[in-house]
Amino acid sequence: MSAKNAQITLRNRYFLVVLMVFVFVFSLAACKGADVEVNNPAPTAQATDNGQANNDGNPDSDVPTTSEPGEEASPVPSNSGEDVKPVKKDIKVKALYLTGWTVGSDERVQHYVNLANSTEINAYVVDIKDDDGYVGYESNVPAVREIGAWKTKYNADKVLKTFHDNNIHVIGRLVCFKDPVLSSKKPELAVKSVNGGSWRDNHNLTWLDPYNKDSWPYLIEIAKEAVEKGFDEIQFDYIRFPNDGSKKSMNFNTGGKEKYEVINEFLAYAREQLPGVVLSADVFGIILESPADTEDIGQYLEKIVKDVDYISPMVYPSHYAVGQKVNGVQFMKPDLDPYGVVYQSLVKCKDRLAQVEGSKADVRPYIQDFTASWLGKGYYQSYGPKQVREQIQAVYDAGYEEWIFWDANNTYSEEAFLKE
Repeated sequence: MSAKNAQITLRNRYFLVVLMVFVFVFSLAACKGADVEVNNPAPTAQATDNGQANNDGNPDSDVPTTSEPGEEASPVPSNSGEDVKPVKKDIKVKALYLTGWTVGSDERVQHYVNLANSTEINAYVVDIKDDDGYVGYESNVPAVREIGAWKTKYNADKVLKTFHDNNIHVIGRLVCFKDPVLSSKKPELAVKSVNGGSWRDNHNLTWLDPYNKDSWPYLIEIAKEAVEKGFDEIQFDYIRFPNDGSKKSMNFNTGGKEKYEVINEFLAYAREQLPGVVLSADVFGIILESPADTEDIGQYLEKIVKDVDYISPMVYPSHYAVGQKVNGVQFMKPDLDPYGVVYQSLVKCKDRLAQVEGSKADVRPYIQDFTASWLGKGYYQSYGPKQVREQIQAVYDAGYEEWIFWDANNTYSEEAFLKE
């Protein structure tokens, strides 16, 4: 090889070495960039369709806090899957019941906003449909409009926004089978009398027959509309058969089913139709004491908890019979011992539900803030702050944390509630 050719060969080899080094360095840089992007995704607090931030730390949220690289975050489950679980808010409800007429007043709504902002009250139960049979706001459910079963008691959208703007939890109360509007407009859905026609209670009102499932979709469509409007929970009331009239004159096509079986089937149907919605059921306080369906109204404690998230036993002391035994303790004048009645009722409830395998329903009792003067002299007392606090303490001592006060007139002993 000549000196000239050797020089050319050496130059070419040098050029190739430089080129290979350049390519190697470039490849390393590219790989390093890819590693940063793929293996260290930075989570962002982007809002989802339901307004929740996907890294807000809420343990009850169905929205994942991060997503796999290159994949979209899983959507919030829709109301179409049987595996959708209700999302309970992280709140220990301390509530008052409010009628549709009450929240129809801007002044009274502001009063209850101020009450919640200054005391331990953090929630309200508001009527969706009361036992008069009317939805309390303009409903767009076709079946409701067909029979004119709504009244403008209040503007639901406005009330819900006002309460939610103040971080107040709103539970929608939906009266079910005591519905004199639907049962009179469509008597084929009503409880029948053995003498023919529709059966009537002591107030001359007709009721829906729970055995007749044709009325069930009507109730659920009202619930669905309420959820769409923004109610945080649906609370079913009067999920029972009538008890204030001649039971012997009622005529049912039972199909061989017990009353409690039908009530439980309705709640199972509601759960299926309202996946992801928190559901509760109001029940008689006495069923905490009575075995099975002793009251013959379709409420059996160990069974009714299966498909709801809460039960709200109405443990009003005034509603217990003179001399009633509760959890082995006899109360000769129940209204005079609010602590004892509420405590013993809830302790018995807790003991019974502890025996129910797989029961996940919480207990959120209704307690009394009204004076039961109809009981007669010596059998009632005036209820005020003292009686209110006694019942609240009874709830806590029995091992429960939530409560709702009932007064049909919405005149509550507000000074009883702790300031915050």
